[in-house]
Amino acid sequence: MAKYRVQNPATGEIIESFESATDAQVEEHLASSDAVFREWRERSVQERAAVVKRVAEIFAERREELAEIIAVEMGKSIAESLDEVDFATDIIEYYAVYGPGLITDYEIPSTIPGKAIIEQLPVGVLLGVMPWNFPYYQVARFAAPNLVLGNTILLKHADICAKSNLVIQEIMEQAGVPVGGYQAVFTSHDQIATMIADPRVQGVSLTGSERAGAIIGAQAGTHLKKAVLELGGIDPMVVLDSDNVAEIAKTAWEFRTYNGGQVCNSNKRMIVMADIYDEFVAELKKLATGLTPGDQLNLGEGEFAPLSTRAAAETVNAQVQRAVAEGATLEAGGVLSDGPGAHYSPAVLTGVPRDSASYQEEIFGPVATVYKVHSDEEALELANDCALGLGGSVFSTDEARAARVASKLEVGMAHVNIIAAEAAEIPFGGVKRSGFGREMGPVGIGEFANKRLYFVSA
Repeated sequence: MAKYRVQNPATGEIIESFESATDAQVEEHLASSDAVFREWRERSVQERAAVVKRVAEIFAERREELAEIIAVEMGKSIAESLDEVDFATDIIEYYAVYGPGLITDYEIPSTIPGKAIIEQLPVGVLLGVMPWNFPYYQVARFAAPNLVLGNTILLKHADICAKSNLVIQEIMEQAGVPVGGYQAVFTSHDQIATMIADPRVQGVSLTGSERAGAIIGAQAGTHLKKAVLELGGIDPMVVLDSDNVAEIAKTAWEFRTYNGGQVCNSNKRMIVMADIYDEFVAELKKLATGLTPGDQLNLGEGEFAPLSTRAAAETVNAQVQRAVAEGATLEAGGVLSDGPGAHYSPAVLTGVPRDSASYQEEIFGPVATVYKVHSDEEALELANDCALGLGGSVFSTDEARAARVASKLEVGMAHVNIIAAEAAEIPFGGVKRSGFGREMGPVGIGEFANKRLYFVSA
């Protein structure tokens, strides 16, 4: 099987394949990116922002085409693919409009006679290592702010997202990013290590697994390079009470099964108070019943799209089966399709023992795992009993009660009465083994900036 390819996960058919980079090509990528950086950083921030603004405009103009590319690549429905294109467009637009203001020089008080100014300057070539679950959104939140800042981008995408990565490069260049300023690179793991070690690369951003983050983080640390790591989560959704259990269960189900459950900050642990637990689970079971595999390019009512690959679907199935073997109950769904396709029917899982291996595992698929608790204190203790700390949410008709619990969540993003607040201006990132650093919002543009002191003596 070709490493870089377009492979329809609904059928397993390889539609297109791409050559991996040679070592000589990697050197060309590095040299070109570094050379362009030295020119790109000299342009005014307004000029760079205008180019990025045009990137957003082209994304909007090519919306349907872009959506179909990722639907075929990694299996999400056309509707969800269009959602992603729109979100990516919003992020790019946000940094084009607000980015220059976010990196404006500012003076700070000083006891030394003179003027102390903080500048935010570009640092150089950056390497992005991105996952397949959101092929445009993941790139937008990394590339857009850094291009406005004046950095240049080498983008190693997932093996199955080669075409979308190439199209992003095409759009960047069409918009006016100098050739070499954004490059889609089809590299091996060894070549990634070589790039991180190269002195021309000044930082690396990875979204992926804990394992990948540990490897990339170690490589970056060895070579004293800045890294931003977003490594997923097993986010708690705590439901303390509700005056409409069916509605909140539907909200929980829709968010958990969005994008086939392949979302880092999905509500992977639903922690529900005992007095509404049975009704909540019953509603989830209704929503999981009667669903059938569908074509992501023409998804009908009651149908579900495939996961990203057959291997991904098999992994989710194995995780659920292992949890059942350890004492959990599969309440509904959880059927792996026959043949080469990657369909896995959305499932409801209860009773995962807290002393089992499954309890600590992130299931990156459409599985609603539900836990019963009897008090706010027990709910909070369960929510924080996790090595990961990306996001979390607390629901209650009493906002103050929900806020008390949410304020003590050990996460990078805490929410009250909403599972996840997501917009271009809202920062995204976690703590603990979910990684470090932030993307999006006003702080995202500063992660790879030289916050230089510029002092002029009086």
